Amino acid sequence: MTQEGDVELQDLYREVLIDYFRSTAHKGTAEPADMRAHGANPVCGDEIELSAAVSNGRLEKVRFSGHGCVISQASSAMMAEALEGKTIEEARKLAGAFKAFMLEGGPADALPEDLDEIRALDGVRKFPVRIKCSLLGWNTLLQALDERKA
Repeated sequence: MTQEGDVELQDLYREVLIDYFRSTAHKGTAEPADMRAHGANPVCGDEIELSAAVSNGRLEKVRFSGHGCVISQASSAMMAEALEGKTIEEARKLAGAFKAFMLEGGPADALPEDLDEIRALDGVRKFPVRIKCSLLGWNTLLQALDERKA
């Protein structure tokens, strides 16, 4: 890919992240909430509260609130969008795939189709300190799932 193509792709990714950051589609609290968890990234001060309504083993409504950088908020919004309608097991698998993508450096095109928008976070992997920002919502989801089982 040419350097000009790289710049265009980076601009597109930036726009996608900003769109998700600004979106209110999945912000707020799911009521009634069948699972909840609080997540924080002390390195940069990001915090989220995740809540979800579960019906027949599926995440029917996934919401988050809190504050943080564009990366943590956009990643959480993408996660909420990707998870609605998924089973608990599918949610765990998607979380695992995203974490592997961010931490192990696999190719973006190897992500499951359900995580297409997540490819916009590919550039974050170049900045290890920011990877934690992208994982905040996903780690909070896994915490909520674990606490739900307990």
